[in-house]
Formats: sequence, structure tokens, C-alpha cells
Amino acid sequence: MSTPEDRAHRGTPEDRARRGRHARKKVPRSVHALWVPSADRPDPVAVLERQGRDRLPELLPIRYGRMAASPLAFLRGATAVMAADLAVQPHTGLTVQLCGDAHLLNFGLYASPQRALLFDLNDFDETFPGPFEWDVKRLAASVAVAARENGHSSAKARAAAQAAVTGYRTAMRRLAGLGELAVWYEQVDGERLLPLVHSARRRRRLESSLTRARRRTSLHALGKLTEVVDGRRRIIHDPPLLEPAGAPDTASLRKTFSDYRSTLPEERRHLLDRYRFVDAARKIVGIGSVGLRCFIVLLAGRDADDPLILQIKEARTSVLEEHLPSGPYVHPGHRVVAGQRLLQSAPDIFLGWMSGPQGRAFYWRRLRDTKGSAEVAGMDPGDLLAYARLCGTTLARAHGRSGDRIAIAAYLGAADTFDRAVADFALAYADRTVADHAALGAAIAAGVVAAEPGV
Repeated sequence: MSTPEDRAHRGTPEDRARRGRHARKKVPRSVHALWVPSADRPDPVAVLERQGRDRLPELLPIRYGRMAASPLAFLRGATAVMAADLAVQPHTGLTVQLCGDAHLLNFGLYASPQRALLFDLNDFDETFPGPFEWDVKRLAASVAVAARENGHSSAKARAAAQAAVTGYRTAMRRLAGLGELAVWYEQVDGERLLPLVHSARRRRRLESSLTRARRRTSLHALGKLTEVVDGRRRIIHDPPLLEPAGAPDTASLRKTFSDYRSTLPEERRHLLDRYRFVDAARKIVGIGSVGLRCFIVLLAGRDADDPLILQIKEARTSVLEEHLPSGPYVHPGHRVVAGQRLLQSAPDIFLGWMSGPQGRAFYWRRLRDTKGSAEVAGMDPGDLLAYARLCGTTLARAHGRSGDRIAIAAYLGAADTFDRAVADFALAYADRTVADHAALGAAIAAGVVAAEPGV
């Protein structure tokens, strides 16, 4: 069944552009500058505690410890807090497949199936259809917070946030003039990071980062995550970050492996069948995800030196879902996988989903296939501004695959009205993030929540 958004895509370019311009009457671009918290805005710590009710309780102190490290880390873990804040603001109704967590640190390098090094979004746990500007505002806010943590002035922080939005707007306007296949096959080459760096020292560090990213293959992961015990390769024991799965969990993973296999295309099932199950372990990942059930599985192909390491992560209801109309997927794992396939220019060939014990939803993907990320901490104002613009460009590429790029481009327009408005929002929300981060620190100090820093 087609949706109104699908039918809008079938209109003429003129009709679609008219729809975008009409959205300005409903929500003028200047309105996005406003940050007006709800009168009954919930306590941010209470929101985080509510999220933690069905997570592994022994891991929650690690989550709070990681979020308490800085306002930027807090913002990364506080997707539910920001989703609620965005939901009470006016929105355009121009729907895309949102990343749901377009935080500055959720962009990075990865290898395509053809082994090209690409720059793209890399976190899709919260992906859901919604207003395009929600992702743009989250990106801009994270840029503003990062700039302030790096000691930049408010003017420099505002300029960097605005650069992210300008990158988005100009890229979307360019995409609006391209055909459907051209947009679908659009990619951002990882080498585009190099010209953005001005200082020779940081350029050398980035070149080193690109080299390391190319080396982070399955064999690299094999050396980092496994060891040989009594002649057999096993996943290392590094508690609490990496621990043996235990007999019950291992048995469940073996049992549900075939369910995951069934969600892959036929040729990839054929490839997966060439591997055998070797070992499994529980792994802690990310910041906001800590406490969710997450495992890695070691598989062996031709021999023990031909590994495939898959990550199995619990998928929950997106933090966006309570604020938006129902999405097309009932299974949370299916939602994550479908969203990643739609947003990422060259998604992992092993993406799949299944239900595990107690009906919990999971999704599977390859672990650490040539990954890397920029070192945002310590970036000077010029480098951060250029990097923010690249992230905005990349986000537009992702949105252009799912949303009506012509309508969005027409809404954004040729002037920088939207850019300046969202930059104002970003600075105001950065202030709010600092206050929310302080509230978490106070809750930890008062013993309301337990935190384990440095893990």
C-alpha cells in the first residue's frame, strides 16, 4: 500500500517543489531558531532511568559513567531526551527515514562490500520515519556542544553548527537536480576528509587514521578479540566489556542463527553457510546502548584463520516512535536493518534480524569491517567547521534516498535562512545539554543513580 509520501514522490518536480514551498507557510524557516522547552518537560535523569528499566541492571552504572564524562557524551546517550524536546516544536511534515541519532560522533569510515573506504552514518538503532529537520537539529546541536568542549567561542561554535546545516542544504539542493539512480548510488569517499584538515600535524594523524581504518578487517578483529586456548580459538575474556556468553546464551544464539539466516538474500545465505559457529561472548558497546543485550559470534570459514565476526544487538522501540505516527515495521530489528539499508550508501551484506529468548528483538551485522572515525576532541575551529559541513552533506545524501528531496530543497531555499535559524537552536540546545549533563552529575553525587566512570 502506498503512503502519502510515496504518492508525493510520483508528482512532477514542479508539484514537489510547490509542496516544499507550501510547507514554509505552515512552519517558516525562521521558526527553527526557537528552543522552547515544554512546560512539563520531564526530568532528563528520569527519562534515562525509564529507559533502563528493562536493561541489564548490572551494566547501567557503566552507561551513566560514560554519559557523565562530558556534555557531548551525555548528548550522545540522551536520544530519548532530545526526541521529546524536538516533538514539542513545530515541524515541517516533510518526512524522511531519520537516522534518529545524527550525532556528530555517529559519522565515520567503513568499507563497502567492494572494499572502498566510505564516510557515512554508522548508528541506526533509533532510525524511524519523521521530519527531516529532527536529524539536522541533532547534528547541529552536537557540533555546538563539541565546539564548546574544545574551547571555541560561542561565535565559532555557532559558525560550525551553521556549517553543518549549510552542508545539508546545499547538498540537498544539488541532489534535487539529479535522477533517482544517481541519488541512490551517491557516496562520500573517505578520502574527502583529508582536504578538510588545515594543520600538518592533524593531517598526519588523519592519514594515520585512514591507514588504520583500512587495516581493521576481520583478521585485525581476530587478533584483538580472540586468543588460542588449548589449541582452539576463543573470544578473549575482558570483563565487564567482553565476557563469555555462557551455555544458555550460546545455545540460544545457535538456535536463532537459522532465523537470522532466513532474513538474508539467497546468495548471502549461501555464503553464510560456508562458515561454522565457533564461540560467542557478551559485549558492551556505545554509550546510550549500554545495558541492551549485545553479543558477538565468532565463525570460521575455510579454516581458523578465515574468520567472520558478527554482532548481535538487541533492538528496542525507537525513542522517536512515541512522538510520531506508526512506522511500517512491527519488528524492531527489521526496523533497524531496513533503515540502515535505506540510509547507508553501501550497507553491510550480513545485516539481518530475528527474535530471541522471551521474544526480544535482535539484529545482526558484521563487526568492525574497516572502521574509523575523526578525532573531534581537540579539533580547531577551522577543522571542526569543515568536518561539520561534511557531516551535513552526508546526512543530506542519506535523506535524499528516502524523502522527497525536491520538496525539502524547495523548503530550504537558496538563502541561508534555515541555516542561521538552526544554528541559533543549536547554541540554545547546547546550553540545555550542559544543564542536563550537570543534572546527571548531581544525581550521581546524591546517589540517585550509580555510575562507574572510566569503563
